[in-house]
Amino acid sequence: MKKEESISLEPRPQNPIESLIRVERLPHMWCPGCGIGISMGAFTRAVVESGIDQNSLSVVSGIGCTGRVAGYLRLDTFHVTHGRAVPFATGLKLGNPKLKVVVYSGDGDLMAIGGNHLIHAARRNVPLTVILINNFNYGMTGGQFGPTTPMEAFGATAPYGNYEYPFNLPYLMDVCGAAYIARWTVYHVRQLTRSITEAMSKDGFSFIEVITPCPELYLRRNRLGDALKEMIYLKENSRIQNGAETRTVAIEKIRGEIIIGKFVDRERPGYIQSLDGHLQKVLGARYQRPPFWEK
Repeated sequence: MKKEESISLEPRPQNPIESLIRVERLPHMWCPGCGIGISMGAFTRAVVESGIDQNSLSVVSGIGCTGRVAGYLRLDTFHVTHGRAVPFATGLKLGNPKLKVVVYSGDGDLMAIGGNHLIHAARRNVPLTVILINNFNYGMTGGQFGPTTPMEAFGATAPYGNYEYPFNLPYLMDVCGAAYIARWTVYHVRQLTRSITEAMSKDGFSFIEVITPCPELYLRRNRLGDALKEMIYLKENSRIQNGAETRTVAIEKIRGEIIIGKFVDRERPGYIQSLDGHLQKVLGARYQRPPFWEK
């Protein structure tokens, strides 16, 4: 007779990031093979490892596949209108500078309709951490090409291939004055986690581009294989080059070498610091700092 297997009644150990995820809302809505969930795992681990006060952390997302991150995080999160995550986050930070504010959205939301807000937040050095998930197309609305789609890649609105040059996002953020700039892929989970931790510690505008597969639309339409094949591609074709000149890291072709790493880490006066100093200079003794600005 087969011996009965004993069933352990010991409580299972809790995953350290489980307290940050609304597990009651799982399974998530992302397609099988999508890397957004991997990026969210890296973000939650960065929050845990950084020791940041979770009651003082707010996450703002816009519209799109990545925008749904706000619904799965057990934090103060805000899911705002399309392209308006950065100005909403800016107002949140100005209203309460004690908050650590993270903007977490996709390339279409942040760089297309929200591009104007993004470049000016970097120029002003607003103390925000922006995590931009780049899957090279509008994944939620049908796979249209966008401002990061490589040349000649196919999309719902580019049936004969894209003919517009894509943005080099690290270079754009660099010339706008961002204090911290990095790019990783969802294959490089440990590096991404460490980079998010560093970015959240900056007293200025920090920007991380995360390259992730979109298997159901971008990969399928361009006949690039499934998500597993894409992860192998990211592993074999990514080259870590910390400190690389951002003008040299463009992703213009469907296939080719991807330069990743931490490109920029510099100190600049933050927007709130600059505003505070300017008001003191202009108003002199009449200036009274808002009490909620006090550290």
